[in-house]
Amino acid sequence: MALPLESRAYELYNQGGQVLNAKVEAVFAAMHSDENYATTGTRDSDSSNWQEGFVKYGLNGSSELEGKASVYGAFSLLSSGTWGDGDAAGFTEGTERRTAVEDAYLGWRSGSLFPSLGENGIEISTGRQEVIVGDGFLIKGDALSLGDVDLGDNYDRGGAYYLAARKAFDKTAVLRVGGEKGWRGDLMWLGSNNRAQAETKLAVATLEHVADEGALGLTYIKGLDVNERFATPFQSERDGMQTVSLRGAGSLGVQNLNLAVEYATQSRDSGRENAWYLEGSWTFAAIPWSPIVTYRYSRFSESFDPLFYGNSRGYGTWFQGEVASNYAGPFNSNTRVHHFGLKVTPRENLTLGALYFDFDPVDRSLANLGGREFDIYAEVAVTDHIFVSPVLGLYKPEKAASQGGSQLGGDDINTYVQLIVGTSF
Repeated sequence: MALPLESRAYELYNQGGQVLNAKVEAVFAAMHSDENYATTGTRDSDSSNWQEGFVKYGLNGSSELEGKASVYGAFSLLSSGTWGDGDAAGFTEGTERRTAVEDAYLGWRSGSLFPSLGENGIEISTGRQEVIVGDGFLIKGDALSLGDVDLGDNYDRGGAYYLAARKAFDKTAVLRVGGEKGWRGDLMWLGSNNRAQAETKLAVATLEHVADEGALGLTYIKGLDVNERFATPFQSERDGMQTVSLRGAGSLGVQNLNLAVEYATQSRDSGRENAWYLEGSWTFAAIPWSPIVTYRYSRFSESFDPLFYGNSRGYGTWFQGEVASNYAGPFNSNTRVHHFGLKVTPRENLTLGALYFDFDPVDRSLANLGGREFDIYAEVAVTDHIFVSPVLGLYKPEKAASQGGSQLGGDDINTYVQLIVGTSF
């Protein structure tokens, strides 16, 4: 979840270029699913009711140096849990409780020391932190958070599977060169201690050009290592796997238009895989409530590895469908997806949205996770510090689990409801 209150903090000290902030985020969610899924092999054909929550609390600050350069850092703890039956796919059991360090990083920004590179044209950081590449199509933190489910080993990361609060990579080293406009690039080393991600290590390089009309970006990702003890056969190929993507996003200078595209290709021991999407949206700014209409087509080849993808632009990116992307599958592999979206803003503090997804497997012999999903949601900023988001989802699979799908007990329409309440200060 990407909450609109996430950037808020309480200023403890601000004097002479020295800033210290305290920050607390707390999110709670209640979910119900009429149907369960065979994703982990731990659920029966029944309904599930569960709750998830987390509290993240810590400090962040910065200190200004000569030439407007600065050092900065953050330290936070995160407490999470799942209650009730556990989620509909069985990734959690309802018994999860964990408190652990989340953020622990230091960084340096160059300020105006290198004018040719722009303001803060060089930035170096290291430690535990979230890292995002592009719009999260391949890397959006290390957010997969399983619970105390029996998968042959201990993958428990504290539950709160849907909320996915733990986003920091365990170890990072990041060099960013370039300002907000023009040419810029990144060099990164990312180390995960997430057993559900096979404790993958990655090297990442990006090159981007940013202009008012839009941005173009090239990304190269090299898999350096995985922990074979926790790796699935699918994940074992990450060691040495190379992923290259080309992406673009922007308006092309046309007011109210937004376009986005990305193509990724992977070279791995078993062969070459690819994934891509093309998305367009239009804002009807002259109409009351400023409706935004979106269409996106995405395709993920039979064994494409989606790596560390995650939500970066709200519901539907890149978790496509509240039921499909979280419980039933497909999980951004072996699928073609047509997506239509409508979003309106009746009030400054209220957004309403509707999402439709049509999932079509590329190779049904591998898994028949075709289906259709319709979701409606609201995002309400009740106050400056309180956020509420109810969601209703209707998911219809093509096949039941007994027929090669994942829904247990039949292929009836699943009604899924959830309510998220969050605060940040």
